[in-house]
Amino acid sequence: GVEAMTTFLNLIAAEPDISRVPVMIDSSKWEIIEAGLKITQGKSVVNSISLKEGKQKFLEQAKKIRRYGAAVIVMAFDETGQADTYERRIEICKRSYDLLVTEANFPPQDIIFDPNIFPVATGMEEHRSNALDFFRATKWIRENLPHANVSGGVSNVSFSFRGNDKVREAMHSAFLYHAIQHGMTMGIVNPEMLEVYDDIPKDLLEHVEDVLLDRRDDATERLLAFAENVKGADSPHSRKGVGGEAEWRSLPIQERLTHSLVRGLDEFIETDIEEARLKAAKPIEVIEIYLMNGMNVVGDLFGSGKMFLPQVVKSARVMKKAVAYLLPFIEAGKDGQSSAAGKILMATVKGDVHDIGKNIVAVVLGCNNFEIIDVGVMVPPEKIIETAIRENVDIIGLSGLITPSLDE
Repeated sequence: GVEAMTTFLNLIAAEPDISRVPVMIDSSKWEIIEAGLKITQGKSVVNSISLKEGKQKFLEQAKKIRRYGAAVIVMAFDETGQADTYERRIEICKRSYDLLVTEANFPPQDIIFDPNIFPVATGMEEHRSNALDFFRATKWIRENLPHANVSGGVSNVSFSFRGNDKVREAMHSAFLYHAIQHGMTMGIVNPEMLEVYDDIPKDLLEHVEDVLLDRRDDATERLLAFAENVKGADSPHSRKGVGGEAEWRSLPIQERLTHSLVRGLDEFIETDIEEARLKAAKPIEVIEIYLMNGMNVVGDLFGSGKMFLPQVVKSARVMKKAVAYLLPFIEAGKDGQSSAAGKILMATVKGDVHDIGKNIVAVVLGCNNFEIIDVGVMVPPEKIIETAIRENVDIIGLSGLITPSLDE
């Protein structure tokens, strides 16, 4: 809190190598930011303010920052939430700039916009243009909002490949290269997770830029396959038999189902599910034993960084298809009784548009016989409570990725 910020800044003030460079004061709570502004010497940078709480609060904070002589990072975030499209990015940044320059008399060269860097290659169609929208918004800001700077957290873009440093480093370097070409002036980057652009192997660079620039419909699939090759593995899961058929098709049923789930393959899933159903005492046991064993492997691999987000999304889709095949058999054996294990409301909280985790959890829970009420993203608490009461849910699941979400 305030005490920690005060103590820390007083400590580093005595270190010449630190105190002579600008300090970025970073907090989601204004009172902590202001405590930092009162202590820092020279020109600091505030991270961050936005229109989330409306025009009046935005201008009050901006005027105080100006009086302290600091620069400011302005998030592309307004009363209805984070900007997640090109149009929303430029709309919010234009409105913020006009308010800062005309009403707060803020020096435009001290304005640093963060137009939101979101992950690419998530396996979800709506995220395909995340990097491209950032590049286009950056170019627009630099051409239309004089003297304003552009920044962003670069590592966000590669979140899908957590665990594969070679691919992540290439993504960071390529993203920075293109962002700078479009006018980006600064960024939050871990230099140890950054490859020299010209040193990126050409085949890897092609796959990465296909994703960043949304050049192909199958860009994510190709990068995933290439990432597997980078790791390199020789197993029955990748080898072909004498007749050209994949050797994994000759494995026991549990291993075949696990392979399909881990690899996100649905070609044989119904055939294998039918074989498992005929072996099981009840259809529900196929889910409880065979499929859950496979999904446990998926969870372990993802948790250890050996499997990536778009692969988990594909696994969830295969699981969903498998369960859909089994549902008629499960319903036929229920004699009209209720089939749901419980009812769960899922939502991303007000002010946050991140929904990848929520969507994956919803699919997995749905596959485990729970009824899901998904009310979407940027959901105010009043709507969550109202829906929970009306639907008589058993559990409420809330999702949020950014720091302000914790307050919600």
